[in-house]
Amino acid sequence: MFRLRAVIVVLPLAILLFGCSFRGPSERAQPGVPTTVPVVRLPRPQPPRIYRLGHLDTLVQLPGRVLPIHQASRGVYQKLPQTLTIALNPTTAEEEEAFDFEAEERLRLRKAGPLVQRTKHTLWLRPSKTKPISLVSNPTEDEARNIAYEYVASIPAIRQWLVAVRLYEGGYYLLVDHRTGRRTRIWSPPAVAPDGKHFVCGNSDVLARYEPSGLQLWAADENGLRLLWERQTEWGCTQPRWLDNRTILFEQDFFDNGDVDTRVVRLTVVP
Repeated sequence: MFRLRAVIVVLPLAILLFGCSFRGPSERAQPGVPTTVPVVRLPRPQPPRIYRLGHLDTLVQLPGRVLPIHQASRGVYQKLPQTLTIALNPTTAEEEEAFDFEAEERLRLRKAGPLVQRTKHTLWLRPSKTKPISLVSNPTEDEARNIAYEYVASIPAIRQWLVAVRLYEGGYYLLVDHRTGRRTRIWSPPAVAPDGKHFVCGNSDVLARYEPSGLQLWAADENGLRLLWERQTEWGCTQPRWLDNRTILFEQDFFDNGDVDTRVVRLTVVP
């Protein structure tokens, strides 16, 4: 009877001892402390997001020819001369309501001389080799017929007058030849190269998209104006300025993460 009780008492104790570890306190794993040294991998440096948006870095001029777009210095850009300085157009409905287009045009007409005049809704331009040209505004509430012609400037380097054409929504620009009166529709006020042989028109409407965004390259000579190429793009080109007779710098507007951002870039447009 005594032996049986001893066995009964000893047996659970033996099972308990065999199920335990005999490691000392220093060998026992501590909670949250790794038993091996981890390999630390430093993250690869990531470029800013705008430089990972591939469509910002090239412009397809012709099939098989791609023009690279490079980052440029804003300081250099701001020092470059503008060939045409005009009052900034309003960018919001509130600014447009307060902006006095007629007063701005009256100031320009005073400097234009007798070859450019206005009588009520008619803008008169008098080329040297043809009859006077009349551009008649129609300030109707009809969206399809509403149009306004506004004199902007004379550009002697390419022998053209610049006229803004305002529609009910959006608009465009006209160049009118000083001699022949020929009218050429362009996207924006031209930026003329220092030698006067080329000019570019850059436009940006990446948010509203009433007008095309992109870039035009024109040639100017004694025979008039000739469009060399134009490309509509996902990004906008604002206020291009010539670095030399081949290269322009401009503010590139792009829509990203729900907002419009801008960077200064360089593009060689003349081979």
